[in-house]
Amino acid sequence: MGYAGGRKAHPTYEDLGDHTESIQIDFDPTKIPYEKLLDVFWANHNPTHAAYSRQYASLIFVHSAEQRRLALASKEREEARRKAKIVTEILPATGFTLAEGYHQKYYLRGERELLGEFAAMFGSTAEFVNSTAAARVNGYLGGNGSMEQLREEIDKLGLSPAGRERLLEIARRASPVRCN
Repeated sequence: MGYAGGRKAHPTYEDLGDHTESIQIDFDPTKIPYEKLLDVFWANHNPTHAAYSRQYASLIFVHSAEQRRLALASKEREEARRKAKIVTEILPATGFTLAEGYHQKYYLRGERELLGEFAAMFGSTAEFVNSTAAARVNGYLGGNGSMEQLREEIDKLGLSPAGRERLLEIARRASPVRCN
């Protein structure tokens, strides 16, 4: 989680300026195409309602002309599918400021037992924030992913047996629709 799209140097949650709360996704296009990321973006929010502030605007920040072309095409398809005007802006990426540590891994921070395991694994907040395992666990805690996916990767997340059981228990309850 972080801030993007604004002109203010060094935005913070308390002093965001004209930035928007954002995520930055580093991805390998040989493993997941950009178009798939766009599909996830459109499926996980309502892009037809204007945000009440710039902080929560629906934006796509693009890093190349090809990403811009693909984002615009996906927006047009989504408007046709929804039969509604989409307010999402597509803008050039001009930088990304990582949010403060206490804003990272929201769902995981609410689970003291699991958070404690990650705290023992990592010597710094930066290592925790950059951990793929912590990001995956945070997603499952938020009801994202399937139980099948979780079972396939749970042994690779670095959790103790008790931590794995706790994660499975929470994931089963988190979202009966998405995490089943």
